[in-house]
Amino acid sequence: MPPGRQTGSSSASVVSEFNAQIREKQYSGMSRRKFLNLSAASAGGLLLGFYLDSSSEDLAAAHHFQPNAFINIRRDGAIWIYSKNPEVGQGVKTSLPMIVAEELDAAWHDVTVLQAPVDAEKYGPQFAGRSSAIPDNWDMLRRAGAIARTMLVTAAAQEWGVAAADCSTANSEVQHEASGRRIGYGELVDIAAALPLPDAAAIRLKGRNQYKLLGTRIPSVDNEKIVTGTPLFGIDTRLPGMLYAVYEKCAAVGGRVAAANLETIRAMPGVKHAFVLPGNGKVNQLMPGIAIVADSTWAALRAKSSLKVDWDESAASNDSWAELSTKARNLARNPRGERLLHTSPGIERAFESTAKNLSACYEYPFVAHVTMEPQNCTAWKTGDSIEIWAPTQIPGSWGGERFSAFPFLIEDLGFARENITVHMRRAGGAFGRRLYNDFVCEAAAIASRVDAPVQLVWTREDDIAHDHCRAGGFHALRGGLDENGTLVAFTDHFISFTADGTNPVDGGAITGDEFPATLIAKSEISQSLLPLQTPCGLWRAPGSNVIAFAVQSFLHELSVEAGIDHLDFLIDLLGPARWLKPGDARSLHTGRAAHVIRLAAEKARWGVKREEGRALGLAFWFSHSAHVAEIVDVSVRNERYVTVNGVYAAVDIGQIINRSGAESQVEGAIVDGLSAFLMQQLTIEDGRIQQSNFDNYKILRMSAAPPVEVHFIESDFPPTGLGEPAVPPIAPAVANAIFSATGRRIRSMPLAAHGFRVQ
Repeated sequence: MPPGRQTGSSSASVVSEFNAQIREKQYSGMSRRKFLNLSAASAGGLLLGFYLDSSSEDLAAAHHFQPNAFINIRRDGAIWIYSKNPEVGQGVKTSLPMIVAEELDAAWHDVTVLQAPVDAEKYGPQFAGRSSAIPDNWDMLRRAGAIARTMLVTAAAQEWGVAAADCSTANSEVQHEASGRRIGYGELVDIAAALPLPDAAAIRLKGRNQYKLLGTRIPSVDNEKIVTGTPLFGIDTRLPGMLYAVYEKCAAVGGRVAAANLETIRAMPGVKHAFVLPGNGKVNQLMPGIAIVADSTWAALRAKSSLKVDWDESAASNDSWAELSTKARNLARNPRGERLLHTSPGIERAFESTAKNLSACYEYPFVAHVTMEPQNCTAWKTGDSIEIWAPTQIPGSWGGERFSAFPFLIEDLGFARENITVHMRRAGGAFGRRLYNDFVCEAAAIASRVDAPVQLVWTREDDIAHDHCRAGGFHALRGGLDENGTLVAFTDHFISFTADGTNPVDGGAITGDEFPATLIAKSEISQSLLPLQTPCGLWRAPGSNVIAFAVQSFLHELSVEAGIDHLDFLIDLLGPARWLKPGDARSLHTGRAAHVIRLAAEKARWGVKREEGRALGLAFWFSHSAHVAEIVDVSVRNERYVTVNGVYAAVDIGQIINRSGAESQVEGAIVDGLSAFLMQQLTIEDGRIQQSNFDNYKILRMSAAPPVEVHFIESDFPPTGLGEPAVPPIAPAVANAIFSATGRRIRSMPLAAHGFRVQ
């Protein structure tokens, strides 16, 4: 089987995976009978090599050494490493195999990275989210590489008749320094394949000072495919006899089909099917709608434009952002919410005794994910089985009914778990949107009614109208300063939304220990929830992406009120170096926080006076176990034209895996967060999102994107994720810079709503 193809490690998964690869070759002129014969013949020659439980004789005959599910070493010296998690642009398809290769002491040019099949029993949970791929898999992947390295050393020692302790590894070779002998990994395949797995106590992991690969810059393993247009993404999937589908839902969530001109649609050129799906009423699975299936995407979209539907909206959403905003502002007049999440005894007395008190209300709107690749999925039902190709963040059953498509496929469509095959496809962006598998459920439901593979594609208008939006929210904040300007009392009355009457919507929650409550002598965090039907979801750095705007902007207000430089105010607030949750290495460490703040200040030349109308803004946030400080250089001309001249980011994520990927993640997160702060908002009236495409939902243009300097703090701390942590500080940093440049305080997003224009 050629390198670069997805491979499995059991007979069933290999057949399924290889079939998928053959189909992707787009043999459009091949008959189905010939297609199946070719697949079976080709797969039959591969089963020996990829059946994990094969005997040692079989393994040797297969010309490879596969000591675990992540590594396959070939006799010719090629090293195949399987990347277990979905690639959605965060770089894990490169960084996860780098961890294995480092412990294996493999030369990177010998490595071919393969996307692992969806198999939780072999690989554990496979999903993209929470910036968790690196920290969750760090120890496991290191051990996978170390197991293989240990076995190869043992094999070489046996071959040479020397002690394994006298051998070392480097550049895909085992070396014996005393005799000067060396042997490539490929030459050791037969011996190593016959060895038992080593005792766990014999596994030696490298120290940071021994790393040769980790921390360097490695280009993405998919770069060539991306720039040459090689089929790679979900929307690139092509299968023999494939049809194309669109799905029309009510613009107000909860609406049902009462009547539609289906006969007219069925008679249109290219249309093969048009039918109503009643749905199951779950917004993260299948809402009611009309499916149109045609022989081309163009024919399906043209038919959709002629669709006339009478919607029953008796149970549909009538959400109104204007009404919700009014209710929230009324609630904000009460300094305490309906639900206390944390409170210090004597909080009100503490405010009465402070030298200065300050109150402010911050708010932010709903926003969309707008992934570059709209939602899409390909599904093929054959008999009692279904096969799915999806650019999803959760391709397996992890997350249950909240996220996974499996409960719907099993309970609503009736497929047995063993008859469901999902193939991971690279996603053109995710940012949390592809945690929700509604588009997968829709494709599967449509394919279940059609005797052919079906690719469902959403338009951009579908994508925005039916997004699981980042929730809007409100913060009524109070702060009390003592005579020295120290923050000694703090409250946050957070106003968010609920879909079930009890719990906050996804991305609309706050915790009782949210920064900076636990750093202040007297503090309180409370919450009020307003009913909402509009679907909400996790958006890059959920919660933190907007809480940071309110809190870090308000802390700047307090530092100005205290007459203390904002950098000094933040450092004083952090206090002595310590873990805020003793013994929890993933909690905020005040010393690490202070370090990134000072490093960002050094790189931005904090304290150096700028010309009139130009200033720096600083913000810090702790998110997904990462400490990030950002300073923004902003110019404001004629009180309305804003230019972001540059961003200086200081980041502590412990051990860096791929420096190139890490820099890209910080830069991308900053641009993403900046775009949302400057110009993005969704308004909802009569249950309908008013924006529809990029003409009325703006994103940052390349000409306005600022240069970003990324500075990492090298440390021996275990690695944390980086897809999300650089988002939260950017909005408050810009807002604080605008205040310093103009004296105008920004307490709501987006900036464009205040009359500013971005240049």
